[in-house]
Amino acid sequence: MIEVQSLQKKYGDVLAVDGVSFRADPGRIFGLLGPNGAGKTTTLGCISGLLQPSSGVIKVLGYDLAIDGRRARCQMGVVPQELALYEDLSALENLSFWGGAYGLRGLDLKRRSREILAATGLLDRAGEKVSQFSGGMKRRLNLACAMMHHPKILLLDEPTAGVDPQSRARLLDLIREEARQGACVLYTTHYMEEAENLCDQLAIMDKGKVIAEGSLADLRLQAGEKDVLRLQGVFNPLKVTEALRGLDEVEVVQADEQGVRLALRDASRKLPSLFQALAQAGAEVRETKMTQPNLESLFIKLTGKELRE
Repeated sequence: MIEVQSLQKKYGDVLAVDGVSFRADPGRIFGLLGPNGAGKTTTLGCISGLLQPSSGVIKVLGYDLAIDGRRARCQMGVVPQELALYEDLSALENLSFWGGAYGLRGLDLKRRSREILAATGLLDRAGEKVSQFSGGMKRRLNLACAMMHHPKILLLDEPTAGVDPQSRARLLDLIREEARQGACVLYTTHYMEEAENLCDQLAIMDKGKVIAEGSLADLRLQAGEKDVLRLQGVFNPLKVTEALRGLDEVEVVQADEQGVRLALRDASRKLPSLFQALAQAGAEVRETKMTQPNLESLFIKLTGKELRE
């Protein structure tokens, strides 16, 4: 649904986005991760049409944004970092305004407003001014406004920033449901656990470039990270080390009479051959624990910095 090819955006002499390319598909959540200043928000701004790219091609639903931008934007719902709400209006009035901007009228507008207020848990607060809402309620309403017209594409720039755990859980459930119904979701976040649990595909940006892209499993391979497998039981360390030496890409980090610690790629697939080799070495395995590298460790290794820097 979204195709970005060699996107560049300059601000004077500063190259904020430098040759970014990726594609995001329907029914999937594509995450953009990167430290502050990496170019994530600028990339979303170019895709939404709020910013004019310096060069490159952006296609949304097959429409070239430079030629058919209006048609593309009609299918988008945008949630910016800063709240796009009128605080002197009620929740219902905000939804009516944004729904009307996308062509909803009459009974359809009223029906959709009540439907989405119920989905976001705000139906009982529909008539209250937004200025009286908590931060989490405002974030939920911000997402609701973007979803009013059933967009095929959702562009979400840190939609859960600063919200309480209950509001975050509801927001994430809403986003997952939109993807399940076929929407293409482009998502930026500063919460690693969100990206790890929410996104189907990830692109890590740094200094305006995409430096890695793929599923979490793909990124592990690109970063060269290995799984850590800890086995406890009864072992002869010399026999175990000799038996495992013949297995492909298995590194014995530590071995003694009570346990063995191994570093290897794709550990879950290699367990049968590992246990066979250990059995031949006379080992008795009583407990197995596998640890995979998480997204944060991969991100730090790829960019050399923490996401919040």
